[in-house]
Amino acid sequence: MKKMVKIGKIELPDFPLLLAPMEDVSDPPFRRLCKLHGADLMYSEFISSEGLIRDAMKSRQKLDIFDYERPVGIQIFGGDEEAMALSAKIVETVNPDLVDINFGCPVKKVVCKGAGAGVLKDVDLMVRLTKAVIKSTHLPVTVKTRLGWDENSINIDEVAERLQDVGVQALTVHARTRAQMYKGHSDWTHIERIKNNPRITMPIFGNGDIDSPEKALEYKNRFGLDGMMIGRAAIGYPWIFNEIKHYFKTGEKLAQPTMEDRVEAARNHLTWSMDWKGERVGIVEMRRHYTNYFKGIPGFKEYKQKLVTTDDAEGLFRTLYEIQEVFGGYKFV
Repeated sequence: MKKMVKIGKIELPDFPLLLAPMEDVSDPPFRRLCKLHGADLMYSEFISSEGLIRDAMKSRQKLDIFDYERPVGIQIFGGDEEAMALSAKIVETVNPDLVDINFGCPVKKVVCKGAGAGVLKDVDLMVRLTKAVIKSTHLPVTVKTRLGWDENSINIDEVAERLQDVGVQALTVHARTRAQMYKGHSDWTHIERIKNNPRITMPIFGNGDIDSPEKALEYKNRFGLDGMMIGRAAIGYPWIFNEIKHYFKTGEKLAQPTMEDRVEAARNHLTWSMDWKGERVGIVEMRRHYTNYFKGIPGFKEYKQKLVTTDDAEGLFRTLYEIQEVFGGYKFV
């Protein structure tokens, strides 16, 4: 019997796959590609509550969402209750499907402001910040966090209960501590324990190290969560969502995307980036993605160089066409 996963009024399929909010990655062009290839729910890049209130241009632009990517959440972070409440009101004006609070970002400049994973040191503050957001919006509020500050202070059990008690409607846990950053192994047994807590009724999603259909199925069966969030494995590889879904259904792996598929994805990504950011910024910000689209291809260096140095759209499209012509027969394994 298939069950829907519900967050407020949002209905997601049985065991949804979520696209993680990633700074400088999860913008509308990238989200559009992931939606096209099977992501069920996605989030904006994280947005500073202070930046939104100051009307910082970059923060405001991150509020752009489009109907084709729904359901979509906007993620905010901050360490001040008033700023978080105000920014949730601003977020509500663009009508996302939910508001997500980031209590997981391990980056120093965020943690130093008492935001992101920094709040894991002070669960009372985390609860106050969350309450402030929930009070100021009619949208469902969800949270993304980590296991704890370090391995000696794993407090995710308390965090989950207290967040649910104040009205959080779903929780995503990156199965590392802040001290681990993105290193070492993630440990999903802690998330499994929350899911098995009889007091917890909200959906619980796991995040960390899902990079193949086989691992996704193993973790789905082993930990019994409501869904999983995929981040770094989707960069330059949006096909991962449909690959995982196909593997869940059939136990078989889809064929790797061909060179034609990769060139088409890179071309679409570039086009949509220029449409959204303007040609110049779209071209420059797209450069960080090419390596991931064309990873591991022998003899590719010259073309990579062209992709990251060419300054005009026409030249880039020409290079992508050339790549397809030259490497068209390359077999990905």
